[in-house]
Amino acid sequence: QVQLVESGGGLVQAGGSLRVSCAASGRTFSSYAMGWFRQAPGKEREFVAAISRSGITTYYADSMKGRFTISRDNAKNTAYLQMNNLKPEDTAVYYCAAGPRIVDVTTTSEKLYDYWGQGTQVTVSS
Repeated sequence: QVQLVESGGGLVQAGGSLRVSCAASGRTFSSYAMGWFRQAPGKEREFVAAISRSGITTYYADSMKGRFTISRDNAKNTAYLQMNNLKPEDTAVYYCAAGPRIVDVTTTSEKLYDYWGQGTQVTVSS
């Protein structure tokens, strides 16, 4: 069983930065890829970023490239999403997910992720 808890969301102004975290339970954190997704009001949940088990490989949705950075610290069982130059359209609930079956992090379907956190709210004001 894998349990994920997001934290670090909040209210920021456009152009600002925020770092959200995802703490995972267990001692097998390094055995699964991690991903971040988000869901804005009135929109479907969308892929944000993913990172491989080792942390060597990362992948981002086009709108996040150059602004967002995904990382992980396997010793702390924690994944992170650093968000810079935030825009109002980044306002959403951000979810982390674990994908034990994922071997290619460029495969972005949420259906490939087996475990999900409850999300953390990020609000960007203009």
